[in-house]
Amino acid sequence: MFVLGPNRYGKAETRVVRVTKHGDAHHIKDLNVSTALSGDMTDVHLSGDNAAILATDTQKNTVFAFAKKHGIGAAEDFALLLARHFVDSQPTIHRARVAIDEYGWDRRGGHSFARNGRETRTCVVHYDGDQAWVVSGLKDLVLLNTTNSEFWGFVRDEYTTLPETRDRILATAVTATWRHSGTSDWDKSYEKARQALMAAFADTYSLSLQQTLYAMGSRVLTECPEIAEVRLELPNKHHFLADLSPFGLDNDGEVFFAADRPYGLIEGAVLREGAPDAGPAWE
Repeated sequence: MFVLGPNRYGKAETRVVRVTKHGDAHHIKDLNVSTALSGDMTDVHLSGDNAAILATDTQKNTVFAFAKKHGIGAAEDFALLLARHFVDSQPTIHRARVAIDEYGWDRRGGHSFARNGRETRTCVVHYDGDQAWVVSGLKDLVLLNTTNSEFWGFVRDEYTTLPETRDRILATAVTATWRHSGTSDWDKSYEKARQALMAAFADTYSLSLQQTLYAMGSRVLTECPEIAEVRLELPNKHHFLADLSPFGLDNDGEVFFAADRPYGLIEGAVLREGAPDAGPAWE
């Protein structure tokens, strides 16, 4: 005997660009939207009966139609709008997950834009017909300190070759996600959290990337009372001193080789004491 386990289905990576025109001044929102629905899906898996299915093509079309009908403000609001629509309009759909990546553009004129080099803003919304869970975040926020980082006192065994260091470059490409404890001014909250992450990275005299991770998460919770939990992924972007001795040159911490792999990957979460239950927020 076999039993169907948890499942969901949806349309991944619907790219939608919404241009809002106010005379000669245009505004642009550029999103990558992924939807996933779950509910009464036993029959479609066991017998191929599609009566409960809202086609993934319909989900894609809804993204475009809602971009026209409702416009796009904060990504979180657009995700909530879609999730509530899918669950509340379809009796066979019990839960919706909407994930959005947002790409930034800098204005270069009334109707001219340049894709900016900032991180990608993210959000994931879950809705079950009664309650919504919102996780905001970012990825590929590249940060680097040229000093004020050490790494020593770690376990040494027969396979350890890494020398201890009292001064090194610390660099990472931050992936951070944070769970809200309620509704929020999403744009304002995002900017506060982003600034807190960068400030903590810059201000922390780091003895380990784990220490820096905890400082970054703690700073977000301090600056943003609406946030209950922060999760961080910090790849250690190693920079090694280039050996210039064959050329008769000293290298006193000025010339480095930036290695892209392999790299250390540090992951962790920082929670507010007494934070509300996460429910399906991280699924």
